[in-house]
Amino acid sequence: MDGMGAVSRGIRRRAEKTPPSRERFIDLLRGVSILAVVLGHWLATVVGYDEDGELTARSALPYLPWAHPLTWVLQVMPVFFFVGGYANAVSLAAERRRGGNATEWLLGRGGRLIRPTTALVLVMAAGALIAHLFDEDPARVRLVVWFASIPLWFLVAYLVVVVLTPVMYALHRRYGLAVPVALVGLVAAGDLARLLGEPFYGNGNFLFGWLAIHQMGFAWREDRLNRVSVALALMFGGFCALLVLTLAGPYPISMIDVPGERLHNMSPPSLALLAVAAVQLGTALLLRDRAERWLRQSRAWLGVIAVNAVILTIFLWHITAAILGLAVLHFAGILSTPSVGSTAWYAWRIPLLIMFSLVLALLVAIFGSIEVRAALRRDRLPRGIPLSLVRAVSRSAPRSALAVAGFAGVASGILGNSLLPSTSPALFGWPTPALIAYLSGAAALRLLRATPPDASSRPEPPATGDTCERRLPD
Repeated sequence: MDGMGAVSRGIRRRAEKTPPSRERFIDLLRGVSILAVVLGHWLATVVGYDEDGELTARSALPYLPWAHPLTWVLQVMPVFFFVGGYANAVSLAAERRRGGNATEWLLGRGGRLIRPTTALVLVMAAGALIAHLFDEDPARVRLVVWFASIPLWFLVAYLVVVVLTPVMYALHRRYGLAVPVALVGLVAAGDLARLLGEPFYGNGNFLFGWLAIHQMGFAWREDRLNRVSVALALMFGGFCALLVLTLAGPYPISMIDVPGERLHNMSPPSLALLAVAAVQLGTALLLRDRAERWLRQSRAWLGVIAVNAVILTIFLWHITAAILGLAVLHFAGILSTPSVGSTAWYAWRIPLLIMFSLVLALLVAIFGSIEVRAALRRDRLPRGIPLSLVRAVSRSAPRSALAVAGFAGVASGILGNSLLPSTSPALFGWPTPALIAYLSGAAALRLLRATPPDASSRPEPPATGDTCERRLPD
């Protein structure tokens, strides 16, 4: 109880110390976007048994065509990316004012993402190894790990966008809104290639689509969009484009991938998804001032701070929470599997949501402190590291090169796991080369975060007189 009281007091202190310049609406949008993803995954999952009596899971969307238009509202990953663009621009500018550089900013930003993720990866690998020791079916073990690692696909895209932020922000400062316009053109070209039967050339949309949305966060941060006319143009223009693309054009209505569709809107991002992003951004801009006033006068700000403190933990572990909850019901023999769309199936959503929420709350209580610590303090240097290595990685050039290699290792490790078929046996649940790549990359980045840069390689802080930035948590 004392620990919970300390956390509560800490949240209250953070709320009281919130600077007036902080844009609280950004924090609210971040929390709402992730919680909406969690809720959507839980609601849209169909659980049943196969011919051998084994548990299976799949999406409910193919059976609920009436729900496809609802994904225009429920697909909120674009919100997370343009909120990320805003926050990344603010923190990068603040880092440079302190005399830091892009490498140090990336290390700080990456640490807040990778430390909580590594906890999930290690738990999955250890669980898979233990299951193998008890002679569990390797294909079944891999399937469980595959489901638990579903949230990690997002992290690959976001990590790449974060790594590219210094370059993309420089382009934004020089060319402004011409950059997202060009990226939208590249997305259109990728969609055309997919429609012509060349899906390989559409894979670039995984990068171009999210970068385009992320760039709009830069524009928000600089108040380039802070006009009612701009917000209305984004909202209504995006909605009209969405109607044309989905009703008259070749794009499916659902913004969440549905098996069997000729073209997917989410993987990779399509023009239709960018139209949804425009609607969501325009709507957010219209709500901005009212939401800011509400958050400054309401105790809801305490809740926003509390959720954002562990938001990545919530996202990373929400599928695991569902797996554990379903496993308990399965082994207890009380798991109901009514037909999708039946009254019983809809009614069963309520107890499932309650159970998943309780399990997730327990997981956040166990692993949430990792994310909180990642945001509050620098990593400690591991024992036994040679002094010569510490000196080497404190220099600018080796430091930057190792940082790039570290991020590449983490991203390639996650991608390698995602590309391995869901029932292909693997000793650790992950393909071993992918697991080694991830852990090596994470270890390299941890070493860099624990090693201060050589003071002689740091640029001088700029002269005083810079304008005050809105501040956000990293």
